[in-house]
Amino acid sequence: MEVIVLASNKRSLFLIFLVSVVLFRGQQFTHVSAVNYTKPHRRVSSLRAERIQKHLNQINKPPVFTIQSPDGDVIDCVPKRKQPALDHPLLKHHKIQKAPTGMPQIMGKERSAGVKAANVLDSAWQMWHVNGTRCPKGTVPIRRNTMNDVLRAKSLFDFGKKRRKIDLDRRTEKPDALGTSGHEHAIAYTETSSEIYGAKATINVWDPKIEEVNEFSLSQIWILSGSFVGPDLNSIEAGWQVSPELYGDSRPRLFTYWTSDSYQATGCYNLLCSGFIQTNNKIAIGAAISPLSTFKGNQFDITILIWKDPKMGNWWMGLGDNTLVGYWPAELFTHLADHATTVEWGGEVVNTRASGRHTTTQMGSGHFPDEGFGKASYFRNLEIVDSDNSLVPVHDVKILAENTECYDIKSSYNNEWGTYFYYGGPGLNPRCN
Repeated sequence: MEVIVLASNKRSLFLIFLVSVVLFRGQQFTHVSAVNYTKPHRRVSSLRAERIQKHLNQINKPPVFTIQSPDGDVIDCVPKRKQPALDHPLLKHHKIQKAPTGMPQIMGKERSAGVKAANVLDSAWQMWHVNGTRCPKGTVPIRRNTMNDVLRAKSLFDFGKKRRKIDLDRRTEKPDALGTSGHEHAIAYTETSSEIYGAKATINVWDPKIEEVNEFSLSQIWILSGSFVGPDLNSIEAGWQVSPELYGDSRPRLFTYWTSDSYQATGCYNLLCSGFIQTNNKIAIGAAISPLSTFKGNQFDITILIWKDPKMGNWWMGLGDNTLVGYWPAELFTHLADHATTVEWGGEVVNTRASGRHTTTQMGSGHFPDEGFGKASYFRNLEIVDSDNSLVPVHDVKILAENTECYDIKSSYNNEWGTYFYYGGPGLNPRCN
């Protein structure tokens, strides 16, 4: 992971730390004032409580060390070989890959001579880093799950899972024709006849407001293969999200997701089921991100790279330019065991219409893309990984938003940001109800 400083002509600093950061008038760490969504629940039967506790015992592995985060999270340092991923029946004999056989090579424009790099893994960019304590080598940090976390979900089966995704063709119809899933998007996507082996982007991080506990707002990359209308869609996902149901608060958090059957039974967020293998002992998936972007103020973003190891076939996740987080083993997938066919970048919210109107849940910064830098959220430097394991800038993307009066997207291109877009919106407003 790197912090990259680019000098400009206007006394502004372009900071990229794991993360790329755009700073104006100096650096400030701002902590989001998070709402606590953990409320007392109705009485739980002893049988249900027993089932939930059994599940928690399966995913909360015994730690060798525990760290208390200032935001209330408990981070368990679990031996790498004891992490939940290896409980998957397809991974019983899986040997953990320590590192990929090769990182994607950069094509085209190289980093400019005025760029300086420094390692920032020891800096506080996740809330649990604040006190300076880290997990020892040979372990991985895992956010501990609680009974209340599970009780906020619709059911034990639904805990840590997404609802079914809407296919690209149907998304072009009017919002009322999209069914009752309540998911709304503002995305850029690429569909090519060439095989895709990964994607990269730098994503602006904000703290969108969430109206209902079972709504969320996220910004992510999707790596997709298979049918959008069938039961066999494979998806690998990573980004940041605010999800009161999943985490019990309104803090933006780093997340991952995967499914091999169109979000039906396989896969989950983060490490809430067996599958994703974590290799990094300094990054906790599901932990809160800090600092955050502010309106007309300092801008912070994270750089995420997902690519397929050309020899082993596992799908790796990296942060910044060279920090490895872990990987999704090839054994988990059908179509993605080969390659991807589609990549999507952008935002997604859930609109439950709980009050009989559109939600006020925000996407991105909560502002429309027309407002631009410092006000609207962005994705920049969109790239894909080709069959030669090379990062190729994306020049031709399609954009899509089901309801542009609520959330919208505008794409463009320049030499510094490559292909980029602003996206998002406030949800409920005079034109969106």
